[in-house]
Amino acid sequence: MLRQVLHRGLRTCFSRLGHFIASHPVFFASAPVLISILLGASFSRYQVEESVEHLLAPQHSLAKIERNLVNSLFPVNRSKHRLYSDLQTPGRYGRVIVTSFQKANMLDQHHTDLILKLHAAVTKIQVPRPGFNYTFAHICILNNDKTCIVDDIVHVLEELKNARATNRTNFAITYPITHLKDGRAVYNGHQLGGVTVHSKDRVKSAEAIQLTYYLQSINSLNDMVAERWESSFCDTVRLFQKSNSKVKMYPYTSSSLREDFQKTSRVSERYLVTSLILVVTMAILCCSMQDCVRSKPWLGLLGLVTISLATLTAAGIINLTGGKYNSTFLGVPFVMLGHGLYGTFEMLSSWRKTREDQHVKERTAAVYADSMLSFSLTTAMYLVTFGIGASPFTNIEAARIFCCNSCIAIFFNYLYVLSFYGSSLVFTGYIENNYQHSIFCRKVPKPEALQEKPAWYRFLLTARFSEDTTEGEEANTYESHLLVCFLKRYYCDWITNTYVKPFVVLFYLIYISFALMGYLQVSEGSDLSNIVATATQTIEYTTAQQKYFSNYSPVIGFYIYESIEYWNTSVQEDVLEYTKGFVRISWFESYLNYLRKLNVSTGLPKKNFTDMLRNSFLKAPQFSHFQEDIIFSKKYNDEVDVVASRMFLVAKTMETNREELYDLLETLRRLSVTSKVKFIVFNPSFVYMDRYASSLGAPLHNSCISALFLLFFSAFLVADSLINVWITLTVVSVEFGVIGFMTLWKVELDCISVLCLIYGINYTIDNCAPLLSTFVLGKDFTRTKWVKNALEVHGVAILQSYLCYIVGLIPLAAVPSNLTCTLFRCLFLIAFVTFFHCFAILPVILTFLPPSKKKRKEKKNPENREEIECVEMVDIDSTRVVDQITTV
Repeated sequence: MLRQVLHRGLRTCFSRLGHFIASHPVFFASAPVLISILLGASFSRYQVEESVEHLLAPQHSLAKIERNLVNSLFPVNRSKHRLYSDLQTPGRYGRVIVTSFQKANMLDQHHTDLILKLHAAVTKIQVPRPGFNYTFAHICILNNDKTCIVDDIVHVLEELKNARATNRTNFAITYPITHLKDGRAVYNGHQLGGVTVHSKDRVKSAEAIQLTYYLQSINSLNDMVAERWESSFCDTVRLFQKSNSKVKMYPYTSSSLREDFQKTSRVSERYLVTSLILVVTMAILCCSMQDCVRSKPWLGLLGLVTISLATLTAAGIINLTGGKYNSTFLGVPFVMLGHGLYGTFEMLSSWRKTREDQHVKERTAAVYADSMLSFSLTTAMYLVTFGIGASPFTNIEAARIFCCNSCIAIFFNYLYVLSFYGSSLVFTGYIENNYQHSIFCRKVPKPEALQEKPAWYRFLLTARFSEDTTEGEEANTYESHLLVCFLKRYYCDWITNTYVKPFVVLFYLIYISFALMGYLQVSEGSDLSNIVATATQTIEYTTAQQKYFSNYSPVIGFYIYESIEYWNTSVQEDVLEYTKGFVRISWFESYLNYLRKLNVSTGLPKKNFTDMLRNSFLKAPQFSHFQEDIIFSKKYNDEVDVVASRMFLVAKTMETNREELYDLLETLRRLSVTSKVKFIVFNPSFVYMDRYASSLGAPLHNSCISALFLLFFSAFLVADSLINVWITLTVVSVEFGVIGFMTLWKVELDCISVLCLIYGINYTIDNCAPLLSTFVLGKDFTRTKWVKNALEVHGVAILQSYLCYIVGLIPLAAVPSNLTCTLFRCLFLIAFVTFFHCFAILPVILTFLPPSKKKRKEKKNPENREEIECVEMVDIDSTRVVDQITTV
């Protein structure tokens, strides 16, 4: 009873609001436009987010904490490792993969000379600055001897070239460890690709070679010069490629991912313009009909203007509050389109049900009372869902910013639909009441005045006047609308036909089967190239890198951050125990063997042992590229302790299998907690790998909380709690199907797809809730009758918004970007599956599932007697006869 009272009270409030807006249409039409213009001026503060890590890496990432600890123990100015930047922090760098179109051996004389020539060209790159030209030698990371650190593969190629020049045959390249002439053992597992080996790991050929150039970025000036050097590096590689067409080069820098991520916005511009044109055209067509008075093409256009004004207002607020744009915002207009268009079309559908002889204010009040309650509830769903996503509970900044912007846009879209679009409906209502043309606003002459006009003129001014319409036909004034006619006369009878229902149920079972098959194969999105434009350096480099250099996983740093007794045999065994089984090249075991050799039968005291360790540790050939350095501290009695040390390992997992690498990371972290030796593991890619654990759990968890909150909240607003049950089942069915078919369509669960799934909950409720509400609240008659009635009342609005939404999505499929590809596939599946449920599944299932309907029983008693008064009959002689006919 309380819910019915509250329901009627809200309808009354919206009715009064509609009457008030109809009384002041000019104010409510101009105020949103003025606000949007004022806030739109804030685009002078438009900024683009530069940091991809800030957007996509978890804000509270364990890997970030580990990186801070590593930086505190081994700062840059203490580094003596040649691959320091790659193993501890990405920093600034330029990287190039050199390969051949014909799978040639890159270690033959021709290609060796070519690569060394490229190396010389890279080192001569100059970055002009006022008063000075910076070269690689000025901004490179320095070695112990104050020379630039270059990849060891360069030294290997130089020795190979010298050996050929002197006809030496004793120099052999082994894989993945090569010994140079000076006795150093260098690791080339990530520098030689597509390797074919002889016996004893001797390299026969290599299809690709990778060179890396590390740069300093210790201050703002140095960082700016390094960034410009990276740009010049890419230009140099491209020019070198043009002059050597038989080889293929894939340049990549530390800025490539950021630039290619933002490139999606630039390549999407013309496709979005095409999408806007198609949506405008379809919206106008969906609101048009042959009756030139009752046709509402301007309302279709003004619905899109309403959405655009709300989006502009939201963007202005984001700019004023210091927010920055990123490519994920491309999904916000489609979130607005799905919600806003359905709200406007639902209002237009309610307008068709009002009586034409009523005043415009009364018709507007009836529209608001009929449509605004459901629109308000779905808007509340959007705000709750995206509001939780915009809260600090969301650990991914890109998802949080997207949800925040969507929240603001949805809120203003709701206000502007109430005000701007409502006032537009009032203006078109006055035009309709005055029998003016819906496009040209010209008074439409009566049919008898059009008889002498040409056929095309009569066609453009076709209208039905009230005096030409009988009382029984008045309710069918809008039936000439194509979609209304299609649903009412054909589709409703067809979908509820007894012979059609079994096929629909069969299709639903097939739908569930394929969805389950895809659901069991869901995988997490583990590649950052999924968010960048397609034809970019990132995609080309990543493809080549995975093709040629995936035999060995990224090098993982193993950091011991406590003072332990390395000379103690039990400590050595502890270290070996917790590292055994995770190393493909067992550097730990060699490390411990070396420690034992230092301490075997020597009886050295602690001080002498640490001195020997300090003086000779880095000279050990086993560790020249896998041991960075050891931190010593001196006590008051000149005794030396080892404070911290680090080693590097290559895991058994491969780079192409991120799930194995993530499992290894989690296993090592668990061991670091239980181990007797305090250690951490780190690689720069771990910062992004943490994303895959949190980007799935938190947003989906938030969406579930939002759905439960909505069910609890709407239980007090809807007239029947069974509506909530049906909405929940429908949302579960739609989301399950979308996830399954999304996986079958090769879409992984990542930040973009998860946000789309959250939006899918709202989109489903937007379209299905009015249908279910009308059906559940229906009394008397049969289930089939109320299914038809629900489709007739709300089906046109659903169909109109669906058509506009789909034509708006189609150009998105052609955008050359992985981000928009994911966006298109997810949104298309959401729209298609929801449409399938609205027009096939629900109309069939509701005909034989609760709630039950009671058939109207005819009562034969005098109280229900209907009388038809004064039926006049005129005979041939013009004698008027009046009969009193009573029907029972």
